[in-house]
Amino acid sequence: MKKLVIALSLATLGFTATQAMAQQSPWLVRARVVNIDTANNSDRVGGVGAEDRLTVSNKTIPEVDISYFFSPNLSAELILTYPQKHDVMLDGAKIGTFKHLPPTLTAQYHFSPEATVSPYVGAGINFTNISDVQLLNGAGRLENNSVGLALQAGVDFKLDKNWSINLDVKKVQIRSDVLISGAKVSAVQVDPWLIGVGVGYRF
Repeated sequence: MKKLVIALSLATLGFTATQAMAQQSPWLVRARVVNIDTANNSDRVGGVGAEDRLTVSNKTIPEVDISYFFSPNLSAELILTYPQKHDVMLDGAKIGTFKHLPPTLTAQYHFSPEATVSPYVGAGINFTNISDVQLLNGAGRLENNSVGLALQAGVDFKLDKNWSINLDVKKVQIRSDVLISGAKVSAVQVDPWLIGVGVGYRF
């Protein structure tokens, strides 16, 4: 009886270990190429011209995101890149540049996590640090930080248990006041669409 108990215990431990190894890791890492398509809604620039508005250039950037799955359906994603430089135009003429670093954290729901084609939606928060502002030869500046909402939708196309192709679309709220000689002259709403394609690896 004692030998039988030991054998059954070892078999149970082996089965448990096998099941644990068969389960996917909760970590997923993706690398994407993302196009930033800015909304460019801004107030008219006071004191410059009745019709003059500020616009921010579009750009294609690299992006890395790290996801952690709390369950097969629920995950959190941290979206990262390095500081990106944009041109600023006034009525089509370049008046300067700035850099922004926009880490974004979203909570996601995956509708069919076990399927080959797995769509998801997400919502979260964006924190953008604005730096290296060079406007109007130093006379102009932007507020240093922006905090806003982020909405997301995407789909993973699984190649095998580890690798996948990803399509992702985000709408991110990025806004800043424009100051000239310390006085506010406009409020610019960058509010970009981020359209990305990339590859993912599930550990």
